[in-house]
Amino acid sequence: MGNMDFARAERAPQTRVKVNGHKHTAWVDITQSGTKEAERWLHPGGVRFLWGEREAQKWLVPRFYRPPMDTMLEARLPTKQRNTQNSRETSLWSSGFGMKLEAVTPFLGKYRPFVGRCCQTCTPKSWESLFHRSIMDLGFCNVILVKEENTRFRGWLVRRLCCFLWSLEQHIPPCRDAPEKIMERTGVQNVISGRDPGGAGEGQVSGLVKKEVQRILGHIQAPPCPFLLRLFSWALLRFLKCVFLNVQLHKGQMKMVHQAAQAGLPLVLLSTHKSLLDGILLPFVLLSQGLGVLRVAWDPRTCSPTLRALLKKLGGLFLPPEANLTLDSSEGVIARAVVHAAIEQLLVSKQPLLIFLEEPPGVLGPRLSALGQTWLGLVVEAVQVGVVPDAMLVPVAITYDLVPDAPCDAYHASAPLGLWTGALAVLRILRGWGRSRPVCVRVHLAQPFSLQEYTINARSCWGSRQTLEQLLQPIVLGQCTTVPDTEKEQEWTPATGPLLALKEEDQLLVRRLSRHVLNASVMSSAVMSTAIMATLLLFKHQKGVFLSQLLGEFSWLTEETLLRGFDVGFSGQLRCLVQHTLSLLQAHVTLLRVHQGDLLVVPRLGPGLTHLAHLSAELLPAFLSEAVGACAVRGLLAGRVPPEGPWELQGIELLSQNELYRQILLLLHLLPQDLLLLQPCQSSYCYCQEVLDRLIQCGLLVAEETPGSRPACDTGRQRLSTKLLWKPSGDFTDSDSDDFEEAEGRFFRLSQQSRCPDFFLFLCRLLSPLLKAFVQAATFLHQGQLPDTESGYAEQLFQFLQATAQEEGFFECADPNLAISAIWTFRDLGVLQQTPSPAGPMLYLSPAFTSWENQEKLEQFIRQFICS
Repeated sequence: MGNMDFARAERAPQTRVKVNGHKHTAWVDITQSGTKEAERWLHPGGVRFLWGEREAQKWLVPRFYRPPMDTMLEARLPTKQRNTQNSRETSLWSSGFGMKLEAVTPFLGKYRPFVGRCCQTCTPKSWESLFHRSIMDLGFCNVILVKEENTRFRGWLVRRLCCFLWSLEQHIPPCRDAPEKIMERTGVQNVISGRDPGGAGEGQVSGLVKKEVQRILGHIQAPPCPFLLRLFSWALLRFLKCVFLNVQLHKGQMKMVHQAAQAGLPLVLLSTHKSLLDGILLPFVLLSQGLGVLRVAWDPRTCSPTLRALLKKLGGLFLPPEANLTLDSSEGVIARAVVHAAIEQLLVSKQPLLIFLEEPPGVLGPRLSALGQTWLGLVVEAVQVGVVPDAMLVPVAITYDLVPDAPCDAYHASAPLGLWTGALAVLRILRGWGRSRPVCVRVHLAQPFSLQEYTINARSCWGSRQTLEQLLQPIVLGQCTTVPDTEKEQEWTPATGPLLALKEEDQLLVRRLSRHVLNASVMSSAVMSTAIMATLLLFKHQKGVFLSQLLGEFSWLTEETLLRGFDVGFSGQLRCLVQHTLSLLQAHVTLLRVHQGDLLVVPRLGPGLTHLAHLSAELLPAFLSEAVGACAVRGLLAGRVPPEGPWELQGIELLSQNELYRQILLLLHLLPQDLLLLQPCQSSYCYCQEVLDRLIQCGLLVAEETPGSRPACDTGRQRLSTKLLWKPSGDFTDSDSDDFEEAEGRFFRLSQQSRCPDFFLFLCRLLSPLLKAFVQAATFLHQGQLPDTESGYAEQLFQFLQATAQEEGFFECADPNLAISAIWTFRDLGVLQQTPSPAGPMLYLSPAFTSWENQEKLEQFIRQFICS
């Protein structure tokens, strides 16, 4: 397979294409629909028809998620050729950019990170418990692979009915008396009897209040139906087998969750939200692993009343709209009391609860979900008042090769999904995905941690904070040069009624806890092959790349991802894997065959680049520290060396450590919190240290040592200074060992290694879509029609981004979410101001930025971090 030749079609008219300044002869685009060449290349040799479906998948599709990972580079060659190939790839790795570690070949299983450990600073006891090094070797299981061994029966008939028998054997505990127990909770009884404000004591009849409580409770939940759950599990299993190649789950991660459940504490799973299928896929996974019925907190905006009634029978929870009313509203008081009672009863009965911390896909707005924070706040309050002694929080994430229900136009959010609309969507998915390659799914369960332990330890990490306007506006306008030594306060997620009912300190706790857990979920997510391919095509080879070169680039970027502590969601032979990934992206790339027998891969302009930008965002967390550092170095060199100057000229410049810290802090303050997702227990100063260490480790920065000074690597005679002793950080990095008084005399240079320019440019481009969108938003200030509503101005800016993309080719910036981020960042920066109005909040230009000169200063401040 490794030496497989691509099937050739009949010769087509030749086309002249230009790649990197050289002309090559190529055949016509073989990815156009209706051409036999595309079908033969995407399904080589027609094996899906000559062989059986199972044999075709085994030959064509890599063996995903099977540790130890099969080498991507080793084909079925004789031993001598195989050794030669391995040595060639080892030398390729040794010349690349990676951490300063031992040169290993991770695809042979010698190195694979186990992700998902909880925070050692906030939850040290949880970090030590529920984990043993032996669970790292348990491997993966395919959840949708149900065989005869998964049932109690044996025989030929069982092998044909194993899915149905498996669904019948799932343990579903009854909970028919849950509504009565909720009605008996103290908070509900106080409302009914009138002892609480807003209850029957304020002129309302007790019977009417009781009926209102029952109505609200029926809106929140319904007793799960065991028959419907088993029938739905069987139907969902058949559906998932048609849509996905596999749904992989690490057995070690599942063992940690089982140990947490055996401790007798309720489980609360806090998940990312990539697809509407997440809400039915995660309960299916946990039910198949013996954790019982998972209660899912759904967003009522995404479901019609009929679909909500069905989901409640399957264990769904919905927040009643009355709960968001004002604090002095009697209906709001009753609704919040019922919601509190429902959550308390759910935690007491130890039923697992799933909360989505991200907004649903296709919804414009902040990344953190207001509804998710509301449910999490209810859990936090129940633990604090002593309803349950503690709760175990489990960060969860799901990653897809391609998201099945990704909207074509995310700017116009779709209407609530109805029952028949959902059925038609399922049929459309089955029809469309049956003709294409099946994708893979990876479910990640991070290490559970104690909510009580986090609450106690997290409060000690809170310090003073300032708004973005206080931190950056004087520097942007040139009024001062010193960056304040404080953290940035930026909260885009609006607070709902139940969250506002909490004390201000508890509201802050919930917001920081949700950000902390979402950071843990993202860091434990595996990087899929489509994200790596999209990153390469968008940021390194947007004008096209030959397949032979793409194979090496894919292997290099995969190793770099693994060495940064991120797992990947694939394995297999390199050529097969790249071929499979390109087949998944065939709607967004063009394949051209050149006369030398190689293949040219070119990203399609327009929406294709926008889609690749969405996929590449999944890889950004792995390289975020280095990308921030590279853009900060670019900003530091912007006033000294021309951007188009040679690399050797930029390497002459000395970069002081204090200047680097300042530049990194400026960029950290500018970037939205939703992108950075920094842990609340980590200060910006500590993150600056981490960024600098990463730049040194990956070889981009080299310490400049003056004659007669102590070498930078000599830490044996260094003493801890007073500032270091009281520094509020739980982790000490390499830079922390330096004496702070010597920081002013520490200098660095850009490395002059041969691959440094390309790697530096690659890191800078990872943040270019967001930064370019900010620059275009600054340019649009004098063109936009203000005052206007927030949604109206977002529409104006998005149309401007689309028009600029057509003119300049920056299609990765034509994203409505980037337009929203730019508007909110400018609002926090004081560029835009907001006033209430009957039509909604109105935006207008602040007096400080009405002049052309200050708008130009803002644009230049952002543009310094962009590397052209």
